[in-house]
Amino acid sequence: MRIAGKSIKLFKMKNRKGFAALCDNHLTEGKTRQQAVSRMSKALKRKRKRTT
Repeated sequence: MRIAGKSIKLFKMKNRKGFAALCDNHLTEGKTRQQAVSRMSKALKRKRKRTT
């Protein structure tokens, strides 16, 4: 899966409930895959805003 031209790795967490998304040194968690991806897109937007 890709957001903003970057690849996102989604995986099921073994020691917790839910899923995690890893991209560009950001780690987000959510109860579902969609929630983890949504949170990742928000995290990537914050990074772009902060660096410019």
